[in-house]
Amino acid sequence: MNDPRADEAFRRSICTQLRSGGGLRSEADSLGERQIPSEAYWGANVSRALENFAISGRPISVYSDFIYAYACVKQAAARANAEIGVLERWKADLIDRACMEIREGSLRDQFVVDIMQGGAGTSTNMNFNEVIANRALEIAGYARGDYGRIDPNDDVNRSQSTNDTYPTALKIGLHLALDRLQAELALLATALHSKGAEFAGIVKIGRTQLQDAAPMTLGQEFQAFAVSLGEECLSFEHVMRQLCEISLGATAIGTGIAAHARYADAARRHLADITGYPLRTAPDLIEATTDVGCFMELSGALKRCAMKLSKLCNDLRLLSSGPQAGLGEITLPARQAGSSIMPGKVNPVIPEAVNQVAFVVAGGDVTLTMAAEAGQLQLNAFEPVMAHVLFENLKWLTAAVATLREHCIVGVQANVERLERHAESFVGVITALIPYIGYEPAARLAKQVLADGGDIVEAIVASGLLSREQVSSLVTVERLTGEQRKH
Repeated sequence: MNDPRADEAFRRSICTQLRSGGGLRSEADSLGERQIPSEAYWGANVSRALENFAISGRPISVYSDFIYAYACVKQAAARANAEIGVLERWKADLIDRACMEIREGSLRDQFVVDIMQGGAGTSTNMNFNEVIANRALEIAGYARGDYGRIDPNDDVNRSQSTNDTYPTALKIGLHLALDRLQAELALLATALHSKGAEFAGIVKIGRTQLQDAAPMTLGQEFQAFAVSLGEECLSFEHVMRQLCEISLGATAIGTGIAAHARYADAARRHLADITGYPLRTAPDLIEATTDVGCFMELSGALKRCAMKLSKLCNDLRLLSSGPQAGLGEITLPARQAGSSIMPGKVNPVIPEAVNQVAFVVAGGDVTLTMAAEAGQLQLNAFEPVMAHVLFENLKWLTAAVATLREHCIVGVQANVERLERHAESFVGVITALIPYIGYEPAARLAKQVLADGGDIVEAIVASGLLSREQVSSLVTVERLTGEQRKH
């Protein structure tokens, strides 16, 4: 989850670096000279980005999976460049060490550019290039900013472009985040299966369009919840395969300009070794550079999952409504007092929170769809907002799934007596007798019982259509709920 305290800590760290009393160093880029706080590992490009993109107040470092993944990409690039002989081994080793430190959690407060940025992510890429270069220099005993020895562009960014490193890092980071969401979904599905087993045999009234429909068991209802979420885990498997298709070696527009012919395969191989993912190079790098289809598919899959979770939470709120004047079939764990004015009221706060996360995920999918459509010619410049939406939605959804399981599902209780009272007087059991007495007689008897408040079994016996023994044999729990078909 995003921690607001961590966000504030990052902002304070940036301000401290900008106001550093430790002096300044001079750096230059293609636009001119900049004064950089001596303590900062970032340089001139990041300095400009801090001025240009003071928008969200949140640095890219809030997405730890993205930081980890980008460090993996830079590490793989250094190893590949050394392997094919376009980067001195000593430089590659220093870059490798700096990347490993970042992967292990160091220097996070140095990734300071805003999550909302123009330039298709160039500021993010340069943030990595500069931090890695300066840390590599420091490891070797040189001063930060001594780019004549190790340069952010010529060495750390060798054979690369923002346009192939950014989407590759994004895919790796999203894969990491999606792994955690899948794990939480599996745990939630298991918890729902357990409740299904616990509630097996507890007969209740199934409903369609909020109207009484046919008998079922509470266990069947919870098992259906579990199966539905299990389907989401399977749908994410396809997305994960797409995320494993990368474009390293494409450089600017997919032609591989400024990269050695052997680089793409070497970089892919090293990145696969570092991450453990079965990565493959896209068959057409020009198409891969402009296409964001996998991000759209992931966003759509997240929205689908969120809507299923929201529907589940709607059902939980309905089933637990009351406790006196609602359905009251189940009781959710009481998490906190529900009202500042109504004593004893307890609200379904956990399902409500998950509902709201689902709304955010759906809104994020609209944002990502618009960003995907806005791409032009050989590049989509709006991957930064896609990264923001996807990482945010994954974090929130993962946290919501865990919260629903821990603070709600595991503590759900069945209100057995209430369910039994409803089931005993349920007119809908006559549906099971239609094959034996016909639809019209069944409808007539149902209307009669609903009107006079009688007992449906007595009404059927009194009609002479079936004997009491016949009715008893036909309205068993197994027949009414379909459980006999499982045996």
